[in-house]
Amino acid sequence: MLYYLFQWLYKINLPGAGIFQYISFRAAAAIIFSLVISLLMGKSLIRLLRKKQIGETIRDLGLTGQMEKKGTPTMGGIIIITAILIPVLLLTKLHNIYVLLMIFTTLWLGVLGFLDDYIKVYKKNKSGLPGKIKVAGQVILGLVIGIVICFHPDVVIKEKSKTPVNYVSTNQVFVFENAGNTTTPYSHSKAEHSTKTTIPFVKNNEFDYAWVTRWLGDKDGRWSFLFYIPIIIFIIVAVSNGANLTDGLDGLAAGTSAVIAVSIAVLAYVSGNAIFANYLNIMYIPNIGEVVIFVAALIGACIGFYWWNCFPAQIFMGDTGSLTLGGVIAVLCIIIRKELLIPILCGVFLIQSLSVIIQVGYFKYAKKRYGYDYADKHRVFLMTPLHHHYQKKGFHEAKIVQRFIIFGISLAVLSIVTLKVR
Repeated sequence: MLYYLFQWLYKINLPGAGIFQYISFRAAAAIIFSLVISLLMGKSLIRLLRKKQIGETIRDLGLTGQMEKKGTPTMGGIIIITAILIPVLLLTKLHNIYVLLMIFTTLWLGVLGFLDDYIKVYKKNKSGLPGKIKVAGQVILGLVIGIVICFHPDVVIKEKSKTPVNYVSTNQVFVFENAGNTTTPYSHSKAEHSTKTTIPFVKNNEFDYAWVTRWLGDKDGRWSFLFYIPIIIFIIVAVSNGANLTDGLDGLAAGTSAVIAVSIAVLAYVSGNAIFANYLNIMYIPNIGEVVIFVAALIGACIGFYWWNCFPAQIFMGDTGSLTLGGVIAVLCIIIRKELLIPILCGVFLIQSLSVIIQVGYFKYAKKRYGYDYADKHRVFLMTPLHHHYQKKGFHEAKIVQRFIIFGISLAVLSIVTLKVR
């Protein structure tokens, strides 16, 4: 909303109003706004939740310090969602389709997670929302995202033009943040719908999902959405639940999500800038730069929430936060065409999910073949998700969180390195 106000002020030549045209300025403002909102709102919400006695119900799993957390306020994801949406509504171009998709994703998964927490806290049902309903909600979100990406007229990419152009040197790039008035190799190319994505560490690194249906006889790739949309649904379900599994120690989900968001901000910025996209030889996505402001708000919200959630946590995010964070990260990776980078970028979420899959899969196999007693004594991990395995081994909770975050930072740097290393 402020964007449109300052746009009008710029048109009437108010000095300084033009600064709102810069994505970098609005992204910086979004981080500050979201950080302040989460810090101020956190204190008030914690006080309110304690007054209402809305606390976490803890099941004794034999973990050190676990039962001390009983009664800690939950549903803190409300802080994250609020701290994201307010700066986004104030600072972005709300007619941008990518921004609208991210707002919808945040609200949809926020409501889904809130219902789960509500059932656990108010209905005293530890199981919360049935798993099938959660997955159904995530599938519906994936279907909506997939349909919009495949068919909305504003969701396009640009291939490099083979026509020679007068290229602007990269040392002028900061003057032309949006690359809207410069001549680039994309200037003469046609914007087109595409199901192309980026393959990390590969030269000429674009993969088109339409190739799959062409191989099956669809010469024009018109039916590629039948393959592409299920892939999107799978990614959203997997990453959202991966973040949910990661939310088991104080500050773990918020800290790792903030690190991931910083990488996504870099990837979105260069993908939405024609000059940077050409210099790095990556896919140029018109209008995607506006998403950087959303990601900036996400970074500020995660850091602000971490203030209250770091060990010892004063509030938990609950499914309201964890499902939302995972889903938002998944959709961001999809719309910037970097979803194949998720196993690296979201490696912390991946290993958490894999630890559960391996544990459950091997237990079922061993139980069937050797009996329950053998399967129970020969588990792969002491406990899953993986962070609980290290707790069982005697590591302090705070040390586990910090080491997971360091691991996440390493993966984030590796993800950014893929822009050049192929």
